[in-house]
Amino acid sequence: MFRIALLSSVLGGLNPALTIGANENDAVNAGTSGVKASNNFVNTTESEVLSDFSAEEGSEKNLLWKAKLGRTSYGGPVVAGGRIFIGTNNASPRDPALDGDRGVVMCFDQKTGEFLWQHTHEKLGGAEMDYPEQGVVSNLAVEGDYAWYVSNRCELVCLDVRGDTVNKGKGRVVWSYDMVKELKVFPCQLAVSSPLVVGDLVFAVTGNGWNIATNPWTFPAPEAPSFVAFNKKTGELVWKDSSPGKEVMEGQWTSPVYADNNGKPLVIFPGGDGWLYAFDAVKPGKPVWKFFCNPKNSVYDHYNKRKSDRCYFIAAPVVHDNKVFIGVGTNPEDGSGVGHVWCIDVTKQGDVSPVGDNFDPKAPENKDSALVWHYGGKLPKKGQREYQVGRLLSNVTVADGLAYVAEQEGYFHCLDANTGEMLWMHDMLTSTWATPYVIAGKVFVGTEDGDLLVFDHGREASEPEALYMGSAVKKGINVTDGIIYVLTDSFLYAFGKK
Repeated sequence: MFRIALLSSVLGGLNPALTIGANENDAVNAGTSGVKASNNFVNTTESEVLSDFSAEEGSEKNLLWKAKLGRTSYGGPVVAGGRIFIGTNNASPRDPALDGDRGVVMCFDQKTGEFLWQHTHEKLGGAEMDYPEQGVVSNLAVEGDYAWYVSNRCELVCLDVRGDTVNKGKGRVVWSYDMVKELKVFPCQLAVSSPLVVGDLVFAVTGNGWNIATNPWTFPAPEAPSFVAFNKKTGELVWKDSSPGKEVMEGQWTSPVYADNNGKPLVIFPGGDGWLYAFDAVKPGKPVWKFFCNPKNSVYDHYNKRKSDRCYFIAAPVVHDNKVFIGVGTNPEDGSGVGHVWCIDVTKQGDVSPVGDNFDPKAPENKDSALVWHYGGKLPKKGQREYQVGRLLSNVTVADGLAYVAEQEGYFHCLDANTGEMLWMHDMLTSTWATPYVIAGKVFVGTEDGDLLVFDHGREASEPEALYMGSAVKKGINVTDGIIYVLTDSFLYAFGKK
């Protein structure tokens, strides 16, 4: 069985949805309040945060409200304009007339948790294109009265955030673009991308990939695009790019990010071929630069993925201080394996990968490379671990000169964001899909065991406090106006001082 999260990652961990105005410095991540438009889960607007709360049944603490969702929920929580938007499945139908397996977007009142409306999508087809019970994974990008997301049917959808004013409880579609029908995209198991809105354009990853239901695997749509841009108002296709082509290793389960290259706006796409591609965000065309995020001598084997040492991306790229931070990973069902975390200068042009497998940024042969530092790879001596860092499902989080890395296997790393030097590492004793969230001197990380671990933010290691949420926390939290929103598979919780 295949299960993915938008790391959003996790799968965006995985990864918040973004809207960008004319001035990036004024832009705010639509998915996470107080977070600048960079996929970086650092809240700079809240000066304090509640750290004593619980969702444990019968022992709830500082719980303001909770809302029932489906049984699998990966999209959100996105807070915007007094509303909260969630992507989930239809395991607990809000409308008895719309039963069965569907992808669902739900909208709630931010303060009370009152259900406002939902919009549902039927399944696309078999598990090879739309895996059962996964629902809508995409985070909504919200700007004013409109919200954009990618449905489980591989449609880019624009909704009115106010819902349908005539049919209470239902969403209202402004426009929808079917990427399977119009672009012949074959989404490998599920389309999950969280859109990025820049000016009048909305960007997304299509999810084009392999049909893993065949033996051997087949690649049905080698000419279909991996990256697309649409007019945000009309839904007209403006641009498409197929750079990864048939070199996609499996699927493409991540999202783009915005970067300001000294006044030149870029959109950076993670490709399913293991390359990062940067394009002009105003007039996208050919790549401005590209960077390969694996050793050149690595290998990806469709039939032995657990042992493969070449990876693609589940996490989304994070931009901070003219640098992009990203870790590689694979389908979470592949289990643990060797990983790599990269820090890359966004101001270069061309193929800016390191030469050969020399990951020393000061090496003469790397004078034209955009490599700032690399962390990971296999360790030369046998010890407790075979590699320095494992595969990632979640985004790197960068704050105050520190880079936090939560690998799937459950090791939590704190690195010097300028050099990549490891400062400390903590074994959480359970796996994680959730992106670390930094706020008011604390770092929150969700785990598969249902705990929300709270670390002290800093260069020195600390023992975390564990707050129990009842079931796995696979997404980064969201703190808005002093309220902490936590998403589990089946519930959305709001915590605050009573």
